[in-house]
Amino acid sequence: MKKIILLLAINLVVFSCKNESKTTEEKVEDVKQEIAYASFGEEINDTDALTPERMMEQYKTLKVGDTITSKVKGKIIEVCSKKGCWMTLDMGDDNEVMVKFKDYGFFMPLNAEGDVVMNGKAYVSETSVEELRHYAEDAGKTAEEVAAITDPKFEYGFEADGVLLKQ
Repeated sequence: MKKIILLLAINLVVFSCKNESKTTEEKVEDVKQEIAYASFGEEINDTDALTPERMMEQYKTLKVGDTITSKVKGKIIEVCSKKGCWMTLDMGDDNEVMVKFKDYGFFMPLNAEGDVVMNGKAYVSETSVEELRHYAEDAGKTAEEVAAITDPKFEYGFEADGVLLKQ
């Protein structure tokens, strides 16, 4: 019995002291940093989105009543403070685009700010001189200010079916 215990103890010492070196390979992968977005409306992605400058080139080719389907990036200027049902975007060079959401199917957060990517239809609308004068009268402008309105106002619009808000 003593011999068996002694033999087990020797085996235990020999095998526990075995110096085995192991090498581990560390795998390093290129990680593409993805931008985090909050999504509203239809699911879209940010690939192939036009810059504000390129979108303004597209707007310049439109006439009242024309629409083009596009995906565009922009920076939020203002969001509807009641329920987020519209927003305005800065398109550079003092150009703004009024964005509404298709069929009022979704709304933006009231405190939304920063960059967005949107997909939908771009269009140009015209507000007539009569309507502009009516708005001026409603705003309490003087008769001289109302009479000074002589040209219709062209506005850039966008009906978005999906929006990504950069977080």
